[in-house]
Amino acid sequence: MSVLPTTGVPTTGPQRSITTPHSAGNRLGERIIRRLLRTCAIVSVLTTIGIVAVLLSESLKFFGEVSVFEFLTGAQWTPLFSPPHFGVLPLVCGTMLVTGGAILIAGPIGLGTAIYLSEYAPPVVREIIKPVLEVLAGIPSVVYGVVAVTTVSPIVQRLFGSESIFNALSASIVVGFMILPMIVSLSEDVLRSVPRDLRSAAYALGATKLDVTTRVVVPAALSGIVAAVLLAISRAIGETMAVTLAAGATPNLTLNPLESVQTMTAYIVQVSKGDTPTGSIEYRTIFAVGLTLFCITMSLNIIAQWVLKRMREQYE
Repeated sequence: MSVLPTTGVPTTGPQRSITTPHSAGNRLGERIIRRLLRTCAIVSVLTTIGIVAVLLSESLKFFGEVSVFEFLTGAQWTPLFSPPHFGVLPLVCGTMLVTGGAILIAGPIGLGTAIYLSEYAPPVVREIIKPVLEVLAGIPSVVYGVVAVTTVSPIVQRLFGSESIFNALSASIVVGFMILPMIVSLSEDVLRSVPRDLRSAAYALGATKLDVTTRVVVPAALSGIVAAVLLAISRAIGETMAVTLAAGATPNLTLNPLESVQTMTAYIVQVSKGDTPTGSIEYRTIFAVGLTLFCITMSLNIIAQWVLKRMREQYE
């Protein structure tokens, strides 16, 4: 039993909340938004499932004619020539060569830039450099490819004596500058998110600016920095137009960055131009290569999640 607040008259039975048109409208809007968000999530999941299903169905048809062992271990990739060879190792090697070179270029420069912007740069300098990096990230990849062929490759030829204007080193340089804004932006955000209390405590103990940066701030933000680098690696592996123009179209199993190579994405572009008959084994090679690229990227993401989890446990 309860008492009405105005009259003091006792009441019995369950109390009912008063529903106003305004509150009813709010609940209706919340339900609509919730269903829209759920629909977006379902569409995302279904899209991923559809892509994987197409890759698997077409790849199974390809592997019905080509041995999986030959595909994964073969050192020759000439599916468009006679006799055809379907060893994907040259494409994988070319992709890893370009990606590794890009990370070696973008990693130190990006991390150094992020540390400078976070810990040393005045606000005026930070406000200038950040928009410039955003402009660099907005340049189309085909422009990077053209710059690589017309500017970077001739410089590489003069400095290192490369025989071909198309080489893995030129592709690594342009891809490195393509992923540089991603590393700088994400790493700088992570470094700035480190609590000021940690810096103040280190300064109170007599640490210098360099000590605070290298021994306090960077270790505290290391998991985020690793995540930024891994995202940049995934971006470099999936790059298409720049490496298609800069690296060449020679499936070459080599570790020499001065030679012409072909990446997995560049081969997919080559076959997707329309010259290969649909349904042929040559056409299905793009799905087998795409499935391989998908497995590599997924494995990289799994490793990244494991590394980040271990690093968080270590610093917690």
